[in-house]
Amino acid sequence: MSSKTMPMPHHLSSKDFQCPNLQLLRSTRAASRIRMEATAAPTAPRNSTLEISIKKPEPVFVSSRPRQSSNLRDPETTMRDRVEVIDSMSDWAVKSLLPLLKPVEKCWQPQDFLPDSSSPTFYDEVLELQKRVSSLPDDHLVCLIGDMITEEALPTYQTMFNTFKGVRDESGCSDTPWAVWIRAWTAEENRHGELLNKYLYLSGRVNMKMVERTTQYLIGSGMEPQIDNDPYNGFIYTSFQERATFISHGNTARHAKEYGDLKLATVCGIIASDEKRHEIAYTRIVGRLFEIDPNGVMLAFQEMMKKKITMPAHLMTDGENTNLFRDYAVIAQDCKVYTSKDYTDIMEHLIQTWKVESLTGLSSEAQQAQDYVCGLVQRFRKLEQRAQKKAKPLHSAASASQFSWILNSGKPTI
Repeated sequence: MSSKTMPMPHHLSSKDFQCPNLQLLRSTRAASRIRMEATAAPTAPRNSTLEISIKKPEPVFVSSRPRQSSNLRDPETTMRDRVEVIDSMSDWAVKSLLPLLKPVEKCWQPQDFLPDSSSPTFYDEVLELQKRVSSLPDDHLVCLIGDMITEEALPTYQTMFNTFKGVRDESGCSDTPWAVWIRAWTAEENRHGELLNKYLYLSGRVNMKMVERTTQYLIGSGMEPQIDNDPYNGFIYTSFQERATFISHGNTARHAKEYGDLKLATVCGIIASDEKRHEIAYTRIVGRLFEIDPNGVMLAFQEMMKKKITMPAHLMTDGENTNLFRDYAVIAQDCKVYTSKDYTDIMEHLIQTWKVESLTGLSSEAQQAQDYVCGLVQRFRKLEQRAQKKAKPLHSAASASQFSWILNSGKPTI
């Protein structure tokens, strides 16, 4: 999984708010920083209509000339110009972004894939579900639980979106296209954690109290993606992250099929399909930004690659293991659910999608950023090859049996 050097979080005093778990949160973040400093692992949309009234801001003039290199001006001016670009994209967002949302009546719902509690065959269906899940090894079950907890921390991600200047939902029910997207995206994503949570609950193999505790800790801890309220940084991050979740859920679906749980394979596959559609949305936004402000976006791309993309659950803890995310990442790497190779593959995919190598007319600083970003893939591939030669069995560092999420019996019950 990816790693990064994280900034010192803001310290909170008792005057700010009373938090009985503040010391644990600090220790979790401290362990995360130490771990990330010590390791450097490079880790087709359907057309639909959205009938909703969209507020259109006043027209904003955007110069067709390449913008001056962002870093040559003060950060305040750079941010103001980037927000101006976002404002100018309102009509584009209505036409090119919102159609990627699916009407609620056409969306799948978790109950479509779960036993019906009102059916006289409910208990038989649950027993059948448990029988299928019993064939899934503990390691893969850990990956599935980790994916579910990450999905369940959705409130954190909506909060993160609302830190993007020029994009945030100012009122909570704003009718700007960006605010409409944030809320509808959140509503679509909400089904993922709900479905996986119920499926795992019915499996009888999971210590749900520890899973629920982990989710509560994670939402309370938040995340530190180092976006700095910048919409350019933010959309580069979401482009990367949505593809990462698409890959993770897709690999989990493939493994579930290999171990005989075809229903779980369908569940993970349908979630991966949503993630792919959302990935298309965010890469489309950045693609448009490259057309309007190639210098600024190129510098933002370099900035986010230097920081490294942080997984949204990197502050994960169950209240006992402050290195829980590291252990989960090791299992995911070992099971090939999400690997350092995937991280490099995503980087390469985005460079190709946005045609970064063929950009011309850039400022000298943006050209340097272009060279840096385009050279990363080869550099990371070499690091992967060296790591493989020195690789040791990953289970020596983490074992599924050590996770509080897994019931000791390892067998389904009802």
